[in-house]
Amino acid sequence: MLETILNIYLIIQNGFVAAFRAKAYEMEGGDDDKIKFLKSKAKQDFESAYVFDATSNAKGAFMSYNKFAKLEKQGMHFQLFEEIFSNFNIPENPLICVTPVVDGEIIGE
Repeated sequence: MLETILNIYLIIQNGFVAAFRAKAYEMEGGDDDKIKFLKSKAKQDFESAYVFDATSNAKGAFMSYNKFAKLEKQGMHFQLFEEIFSNFNIPENPLICVTPVVDGEIIGE
């Protein structure tokens, strides 16, 4: 059965999550194979990925990466990707690969 899977990028500038990017694929197979596929495409996909606004507070300040990391440890970071999931019509519990891009450098395997 085809599943929509996503490469999601955290655009981190000066320690703050300034934007997100995402690229979707339709794929069959096991989760391990899908994750390997997404990781293999991470650098190649970045430039063609769709850009999404990052979360900011009432004053327009972006979330620090440290705060994002805390949300991630609690499994709550998915809430920040709701616009992305909605844009790609993703069902609950999507399979994603999150890649940080720190000050313009893609961090990954």
